[in-house]
Amino acid sequence: MHNTEYYLQNNGDLYWGEFSHFARTGLVKHGFSTRRGGVSTAPFASLNLGLHTGDAVTDVQENRRRYCAAFGLDAAKAVTAEQIHGDSIAVVTARECGRGALLYETAVPQTDALITNIPDLPLLIFYADCVPVYFLDPEHKAIGVAHAGWKGTVAQIAQKTLKLLTKQFGTRPQNCLVAVGPSIGPCCYEIDQFVHDKIHAAFTQPEKLLQKTATGKWKLDLWAANRQQLEGIGVPAQNIVVAGVCTSCNTHMYFSYRAEHGKTGRMGALMSIT
Repeated sequence: MHNTEYYLQNNGDLYWGEFSHFARTGLVKHGFSTRRGGVSTAPFASLNLGLHTGDAVTDVQENRRRYCAAFGLDAAKAVTAEQIHGDSIAVVTARECGRGALLYETAVPQTDALITNIPDLPLLIFYADCVPVYFLDPEHKAIGVAHAGWKGTVAQIAQKTLKLLTKQFGTRPQNCLVAVGPSIGPCCYEIDQFVHDKIHAAFTQPEKLLQKTATGKWKLDLWAANRQQLEGIGVPAQNIVVAGVCTSCNTHMYFSYRAEHGKTGRMGALMSIT
């Protein structure tokens, strides 16, 4: 599975994806994990990185160790967030090193995005259909990762993450590189009237994000929604790479909360400044 914008890497049976425009800078280690190469058993088989799923904690810890080790990173240093589908963003300093790495209770509370400019401090956000959004400011060597399901997208978490990068580190949107990892795609993401109305209220061009279905519901394009938000505050279209991989269509390779009826593992969006 290879296109010019992202590619899958592997170390034995552990697979992860990387984005070409990030890799070319040489400034970061980053990846989106798959479900392959871990020790968890069904329904979390096998590289479940989420500690809040009901999976055995020791299995998840080993999975995180393996995933981070693939990048030459120490999983015990990773900083994670509680993730409540909100719009809170944490500025990660050396003090936060290891928060949530081994125990869910120690994660940064009530937070859905992390930013930092500290080298060798891995940021790790988890998802299984929601959209992982990655940010790299090559000018000021700052990074961010955000968790954007429909609630986070409506709350403009991707846009707010970039604005906080600007405020904290001087990031200029026109120089920022962004990637959108695998998540549930517009092919599979059916929503009801309630979510439809929230999208209409939050976006200036909602008709470009919604497609009516035969059953009177709608299909929502979260990839386009996050792109629209970021282009709206000055990120050039060519700086935003969307993997375009639907987790729900590809459960052989990715976890999907919806396709697997809520009982499944989590992938990890990882980013660390070299």
